[in-house]
Amino acid sequence: MTSDVLLPIAIPIFIVLVWLFNCLNIMREYERAVVFRLGRVLKKEKGPGLVLILWPIDKIVKVSLRVVTWDVPSQDVITRDNVSLKVNAVVYFRVISATKAIIEVENFRYAVEQAAQTGLRSVLGEVELDDLLAQREKLNVRLQTILDEQTEAWGVKVTQVQVKQVDLPQEMQRAIAAQAEAERERRAKIIAAEGEFQAAAKLAEAAAVLNREPAAITLRYLQTLVEIGTEKNTTIVFPLPIDLLGGLGARLGGEVKK
Repeated sequence: MTSDVLLPIAIPIFIVLVWLFNCLNIMREYERAVVFRLGRVLKKEKGPGLVLILWPIDKIVKVSLRVVTWDVPSQDVITRDNVSLKVNAVVYFRVISATKAIIEVENFRYAVEQAAQTGLRSVLGEVELDDLLAQREKLNVRLQTILDEQTEAWGVKVTQVQVKQVDLPQEMQRAIAAQAEAERERRAKIIAAEGEFQAAAKLAEAAAVLNREPAAITLRYLQTLVEIGTEKNTTIVFPLPIDLLGGLGARLGGEVKK
């Protein structure tokens, strides 16, 4: 066969192959295809697997359904008690409706990022610093709820929001450290006072027992002597009752007067 015969056959075959190549699309498991036919979107999304379109009448836009992790840059926040600080967070979101994500918003990822920054500043600006540091889980849930309500119309689901880091000014860090130190000192004094109170209560109970049984003080005295003797100590202390000393003082004073 001559080239004059093969050329008319090869050209249509080449055109058909090019057309089939543009009509066949392979979508991954995590991808969906939004098909536009003559500018109108088809209601049903296509994929995964082999997707056949009528090129060039149909145009497809691929959308990933995987979870996107976005690190929110540090935002300047002024809390309710007028404390200026920098806060950054991380947002997890995914597309649940590829058609809405393409049609309802021009760039759904950029829209989610801007909504996350705005929501972070507004929510943290309504709470005090102590609540921001102590109730972070509640703030995360509140941020997620607000963002999820905003992005639902775009076919995007915000799965999780976490406040990652809070940068405090140096002055505020020193103030918090001083407050924590004062709190620890207060607790130490309370614990010491409770110990003194319990010791006094036990001493009062012991005095009551000794008052009921006068021989008990003698036994206690002998036990103390045994403890001193086991330590190889040559010093022995004899306790004298205060009443005896008082009586001796009164007698001596009477003799001096005479």
